[in-house]
Amino acid sequence: MTSDVKKLPTGFGRLWTAQTVSSLGDGVTHAALPLLALTLTRDPMALAVVTAAGTLPWLLFGILGGALVDRWDRRRTMWVADAARAVLLAIPAAAAVLDVLSIPLLAAVAFLLGVGGLFFDTAATAYLPDLLGRDPVLLERANSRLRGAQTAASGFAGPPAGSAMLALGRAVPLLADAVSFALSALLVRSLPATPRPEQTKGRESLLRQARAGASYVFRDRLLLGLALRPAVGNIAFVAVETVLALFAHDRLGIDTFGFGLLLTAEATGGLLGAGIASFLGRRLGTGTALACTAAVEGLAVLGLATAQNPYVAGFALAVCGAGMGATMVLAPSLRQAIVPAHLMGRVASTSRMLAMCAAPFGAFFGGWLATAYDVRTPLYAASGLLLAMTALTATMTSNRRVEAALRGAAETGSPGDPESEDPVRAGAPESS
Repeated sequence: MTSDVKKLPTGFGRLWTAQTVSSLGDGVTHAALPLLALTLTRDPMALAVVTAAGTLPWLLFGILGGALVDRWDRRRTMWVADAARAVLLAIPAAAAVLDVLSIPLLAAVAFLLGVGGLFFDTAATAYLPDLLGRDPVLLERANSRLRGAQTAASGFAGPPAGSAMLALGRAVPLLADAVSFALSALLVRSLPATPRPEQTKGRESLLRQARAGASYVFRDRLLLGLALRPAVGNIAFVAVETVLALFAHDRLGIDTFGFGLLLTAEATGGLLGAGIASFLGRRLGTGTALACTAAVEGLAVLGLATAQNPYVAGFALAVCGAGMGATMVLAPSLRQAIVPAHLMGRVASTSRMLAMCAAPFGAFFGGWLATAYDVRTPLYAASGLLLAMTALTATMTSNRRVEAALRGAAETGSPGDPESEDPVRAGAPESS
């Protein structure tokens, strides 16, 4: 059978359901958390602290976390991380009920949620190609479904629900997210186990394994380009996210429920982008498609910065979401198809760490620009960064490099072959 007629395995359905349920809870919290912070302070820098706290674990533990995931059972790592996050969310929920909620507590909870997210996301990224046999077509199809469901749950249903739940009580959206994590943990625990690669069973020190994963990314221009794009992009997107609630309220006149609907507009575009990602990749080539979506994101944020009413702002966010949705299908699918199994956790965590480490800079950058100048200024700066990133990474992720990498993976057989110890895979000369 060819990849075009293969079906996704039954286990993928459970993984898909688990991530959809969890994403629904995330969407609730995504809308509620900045609104909760706004009930405590109007200081943009204080809001930036809460936003940045959730990304700091990647800065502190990102590469080591990937090395640990490559040693641990990936399925177990996922369900334990979700179970821990479910318990953790009970703390701010209780604080809200007792009326002792504070910005430092929200920041601490965001940080610990980020630790759980680090391990879950890295393990899930490494688990999926094992589940699907590293088939590029199946990976693209699976990532499209995962991204589409995540966007629908965390974008469409979650934010309006989070805004509405907040009206019922400050603890309600937090408890809802806790329930979603608990359900996700139960579903993930029922997934089929996959064998750990031989190299992850303790032959080398943890630090040496972590360095090998980072070296693999930095020595390959294609993987480096795939990693740099979200890194630069996160500075821009987090700068926008930091001031978006304030921008929507003060400049667009949007109330609490309307803010949830504004986030839904972005999700609408994200769902469309995830759905057409495969089409764009086939028609333009993955490299060219990635360059086009990067340019679309930059222009869309520029449109958001100049918006004078909620309708234009919603349309701009929808267009930006479409670019992001397509990117988040094409880029991970390519990475999962070309990276060996025994390095997948470390490569994924290194790439994600670069992106997440950039996020705190974006948060404080956005907060500083809004404080020193105007609430629209971070949006203009973000647009400039996104367009500059487009030019920077276009040649690094070109169609030629993508095709060479896929050929190299195919010629060496299974990319996860444990006999291959060379940190520079076949096809690297095309990426040097």
